Amino acid sequence: MNSKENKLKIGFVSLGCPKNLVDTEVMMGTLAARGHTLTADPAEADAIVVNTCSFIDPAKQESVDAILEMADFKKNGRAKKLIVAGCLVERFRGHIRQEIPEVDAVVGTNELERIADVCEGLESGGADAAPYLYHDLTPRVLATPRHYAYLKINEGCDHPCTFCVIPQFRGRFRSRRPESVLAEARALLGQGVRELNLIGQDTTAYGEDLGLKDGLASLLGQLAQIEAPGGKWIRFLYCYPNRITPRLLETLAAHEALVKYIDMPLQHASAKILKRMKRGASGEIFLRLLEKIRRAVPGVAVRTSMIVGFPGETEQDFEELCQFVEAAQFERLGVFGYSDEETSQSYHLEGKVDRRTIYNRRRRLMALQRKISRRRNRELVGRELPVLIEGPSADSPLVWQARLESQAPDIDGVCYVADPGPQAPQPGQFRRMRIRKAHDYDLVGDLTDEAPAIAPPAAPGPFRIIHGAAGRPHAHP
Repeated sequence: MNSKENKLKIGFVSLGCPKNLVDTEVMMGTLAARGHTLTADPAEADAIVVNTCSFIDPAKQESVDAILEMADFKKNGRAKKLIVAGCLVERFRGHIRQEIPEVDAVVGTNELERIADVCEGLESGGADAAPYLYHDLTPRVLATPRHYAYLKINEGCDHPCTFCVIPQFRGRFRSRRPESVLAEARALLGQGVRELNLIGQDTTAYGEDLGLKDGLASLLGQLAQIEAPGGKWIRFLYCYPNRITPRLLETLAAHEALVKYIDMPLQHASAKILKRMKRGASGEIFLRLLEKIRRAVPGVAVRTSMIVGFPGETEQDFEELCQFVEAAQFERLGVFGYSDEETSQSYHLEGKVDRRTIYNRRRRLMALQRKISRRRNRELVGRELPVLIEGPSADSPLVWQARLESQAPDIDGVCYVADPGPQAPQPGQFRRMRIRKAHDYDLVGDLTDEAPAIAPPAAPGPFRIIHGAAGRPHAHP
């Protein structure tokens, strides 16, 4: 397709976690490099791509709903093709086109490079593909606001967690070369990105397959040295508890650019349940780890996630979990009801917990964490802290949003600036904010400094991408 008239307008719907969003950005980059146009309006699209998530039941349902919604644009819009991509394809490749005949092609998680051929009708996708991981020369169109971006440093997972089906979609663990990650980081920071969020199924295993010892710590130290006019934040997500090494904590504490934030899903505190999950450890071991983390990195915010209702979880196991959460005093906590996925190992375990009990336990644990979060937020009232300006609130243009370094994008609370002052802040500015009011998850405050001389990144263009939340494994309650 070389002639201008054969170029297509492509619309995207991206669902699930940031790792999936990066896959969407890679597909958009591949299409843009081929000369196609991206559109935010599905009614204008010649082809629509739905990048799906199927991590848990709500994510699967959200993906199916999105596919059906986009299918309407083949009937009532100009769309000629509907392509389904992502994790749902890996689980239900043979059923999608059979059950939803409006779907013209499917693209799996290892087939991203084929997206242009599929949209152009040169192939239908679905061929066997080698494990895929993009690199710094891969075309990519960012779908996040201009001031932050996700940077995938590894893909796949070798952990045997019985509840998780992600390794079935994503394959064995594999890391990008440090040189590739550093090159992409320099390019993103050079384009005005202020915050880099490193992601992977387990970022703390980064480099193990390359023979690197303390690979994440080494990478973070090098990223911290990159010059970035206007400042930078570097955050890493999705840690595995037994890979939090002394060197990683020392590196995190040593560099101002590395935000003092650890995202470490623990999933439970009962030794019995953790053993059935094939994760090991116990609440007592985790408390000792938390003490070590907080001692090594003063002011660190720790986020975790828990699963309630795992097969075999008794009321006593759940009470042990609640007592652990009370003792741990996490700054951030997400709670998820167990999802009985038919291809997971835990699907075959006895002792299934009924849905009502799961729902009630989730509500109880969320209520406990809400009190902890409110108490921790109240401790910040009166303090003056650095924030990254996000932009006007979606609820009111008179109220601006910002984030502390302890607030990761999309998954944590935010800060609200009720009176930004005569000189309006700009998205992407680092400013100082005095906290004057605390809510359960969000904070309210006033800017106390002058706007920086260095201009923030340019405002985002008109293109927007929709990304749902159901598949996010760490969304706060």
